[in-house]
Amino acid sequence: MSASRTDEQQAQQGLQRLDTLLQHRARLGACVLLAKTTALSFSRLKMLLEETDGNLGAQLRKLEEAGYLEVRKEFQNRKPVSWYSLTPAGRTALGTHIRAIQDLVALVPAEGRTKTKA
Repeated sequence: MSASRTDEQQAQQGLQRLDTLLQHRARLGACVLLAKTTALSFSRLKMLLEETDGNLGAQLRKLEEAGYLEVRKEFQNRKPVSWYSLTPAGRTALGTHIRAIQDLVALVPAEGRTKTKA
């Protein structure tokens, strides 16, 4: 059985609303984590996302350049610490991206979804 024209159009619209910047695991993960707090340090994000320094730094820089993140650098006990926070633009982009994913998932027939164990 083929998808209806309406389902195809909804899928196409949902896919177009996905933010390509947030399709990378580390970038999406950082935004999701930062959406729930005021700020997180680079080292905390690195631990939570299980990324290398280089990869995480590159991914956070892309989010910062897009205006999704702000970084505040300071010294604690003579050691540099970078604090990242989500900007209003980042919150909006994350919300739009998550809603697009939810809309796409809703198009999948119930029998096509698998249940995961908690």
